[in-house]
Amino acid sequence: MAEITKLSKIAVLAGGMSSEREVSLRSGKNVLNALLRKGYDNTVLIDVDSNIAEKLKEEKIEFAYNTLHGRYGEDGCIQGLLEFMGIPYTGSGVKSSAICMDKCVTKEILNSAGLPIIKSICVTNKEDLKLARELNFPLMVKPASEGSSIGMNKVETFDELESAFDIAKISDSKILLEEYLQGESATVGVLEGSDGEVFATPILGFETKNEWYDYESKYTDGMTKFILPANFSEELTVEIKKLAVEAHRACECSGVSRVDFLVYNNKPYILEINTNPGMTDLSDLPAQADSMGIEYDELVELVLKTASLKMK
Repeated sequence: MAEITKLSKIAVLAGGMSSEREVSLRSGKNVLNALLRKGYDNTVLIDVDSNIAEKLKEEKIEFAYNTLHGRYGEDGCIQGLLEFMGIPYTGSGVKSSAICMDKCVTKEILNSAGLPIIKSICVTNKEDLKLARELNFPLMVKPASEGSSIGMNKVETFDELESAFDIAKISDSKILLEEYLQGESATVGVLEGSDGEVFATPILGFETKNEWYDYESKYTDGMTKFILPANFSEELTVEIKKLAVEAHRACECSGVSRVDFLVYNNKPYILEINTNPGMTDLSDLPAQADSMGIEYDELVELVLKTASLKMK
């Protein structure tokens, strides 16, 4: 496989056709500017649509930096196309992207690996909502394959469940019902060095003005206070970072990921794995990397250098 150089033709893939399009465009523009500042002068931003294959051919793209979020960009679709076209790309491959996009499948794999998860069930129709009686209310109702907390709601009683199901169903055919624990939200970035070493960033904690870390909290300036590093004991900090790397490996992620946690009664539970973490001005991963001495442009170049074809 060709080596990435400052002369390589690189596409920053952004936008796309998911509900997270606008966030992706913000990530993509930031990454584009970082690569240009680093001297990768043949880098272009491509707004991904149904003609993406033709665009990649026309631009004679050699490497792809994936900043797409959500469907078609984070679920294995674009990864499959890039594999087919022989264009090395950043982030996880087809299988791991598809796995991590689906919260239900992710939980099954994490559970099989002996990693801690919150009790939940997955349903596809209203008839199956009766299974929720096996869980302890309140519950979080989440589309299984949606990001940025879109379509997510908290329900206090069984009677509220049907309407929350209907809202989540707009975004996905499979819905996750997860017990709500009043704990501390935290997230950990996982990166890979040039030597293949996998390592965790410092833990980022949150203080949000809303009840949980929802879309508004994530992307509205002033709605969330970052606590970096999070206020956990040294022992708990070591455990969470270890679990983040183990989750990354269990789901066969590569290049970069971000693992979200809820800490309840001093015990960390893994919520989900993001295979294409946001790279906006308000995103978690850049802040985490910066706190360990990796500035934004360095982070972008670090991720770029992990670009590869995974289906060898």
